[in-house]
Amino acid sequence: MKKNSRQEAILQLIEQENIGTQDELMQKLGALGYSVTQATVSRDIKALKLVKSPVADGQYRYAAVRREMQDVSGKYYSILTQSILHADYAGNMVAIKCYSGMANAACAAVDHMDSDKILGTLAGDDTIFVLCRDNQGAQDVSRLMQSFAEHGSN
Repeated sequence: MKKNSRQEAILQLIEQENIGTQDELMQKLGALGYSVTQATVSRDIKALKLVKSPVADGQYRYAAVRREMQDVSGKYYSILTQSILHADYAGNMVAIKCYSGMANAACAAVDHMDSDKILGTLAGDDTIFVLCRDNQGAQDVSRLMQSFAEHGSN
């Protein structure tokens, strides 16, 4: 079966089920008739830009890249995944912790996203503050930034 068909199957599987490991994904694909190796699944995950998102009980699952992430060009995507350590929010503010000296570059990438949820950003040496329109926007931006951090650490 062809790569495009397999990758479509992966996207459908992760949308329908909580799949947290490559082994689980290989088993699910096998049940659908796709004979794959771990290396193939790993390449598909990278090609599809899947990220691990938190679910209940401290577990993680594969998830498709959100629209906001897809809107980030390759160079900015790389900067964000390689710069961000952690993100969290309080009220309508997001605090993004970066590697030392990387906050300015990551902040420029956040600004480039041109999100209607973000009113403004401020970067120091290793921290970015993001002012959002409302609490929900801050929660969404924080989750997105945390996804970049988790994708970069894999």
